[in-house]
Order: sequence, then structure tokens, then C-alpha cells
Amino acid sequence: MPALAMDHFTVLTDRLQDTIDFYQDMLGLVPGARPPFGFPGAWLYCDGKAILHVVAGRAMPEKPAGVLDHMAFWASDLPGTLDRLEARGLPYDLRNLAGSGLWQLFFNDPNGAKVELDFAAEESPNRAVR
Repeated sequence: MPALAMDHFTVLTDRLQDTIDFYQDMLGLVPGARPPFGFPGAWLYCDGKAILHVVAGRAMPEKPAGVLDHMAFWASDLPGTLDRLEARGLPYDLRNLAGSGLWQLFFNDPNGAKVELDFAAEESPNRAVR
């Protein structure tokens, strides 16, 4: 049976509220219903779908498992997103993909997980690309 679509990502954290706040502010995800697991966490939703599961209350692994490099989302409002990153003092890497003009914005969440936001070529960062 082939995969049909990506369902969700899971982020491990020892900073639950910071992580929830970060994804609410930066990506507009909304906390919602979550099964009554025996450990703290949150499910964050986009358009009624739980796309990010946050798991807390466990020891953080000494060595990360797997080789997942980053999670990527389509996004809108590139200038506003850059404003929010700069207001938080968060470093970022903004790239304009040669050939397509797609804007790729990379930054890390409070746990060090790398996030990529992709913006349409028509969006303008309204500032010099650093």
C-alpha cells in the first residue's frame, strides 16, 4: 500500500509551553483535541488537521534518533514571518531557489528542530536577503 500523504510530525520537548507558543506564533498552528495519553503534550492543528504532535514529560534523548533533517510547510506572508522571527531575535536563512523563484525560509524551533517555510515566488521579503 503506497503512502498517500504526510500525516504529522512529532517534536520532543522539555519546553512544552515554549514549543506550543512558538508554533502558534510562527506558523499559526492551533492547539486542539488530543487523546488522553499518560504523558504531557499537545496536538497542533492547521485547517482542522493535527499536523504537529508535541511530546513532553520524557527524558530528551542524548543522541537524536534517525536522520530527519527538517520539516517543511507551505506558507504565506513572508514579510510578516520575517518580522516575527526578528522580533524573537531568531536567526534564519532565507533563500531564493534558482529557477523557480520559490522563497525558502529556514529557522529552528525552541528544541532545535529545523523548520522550513516555503513561500510563492511572487512574495517579496521587503528587505535585503541576508
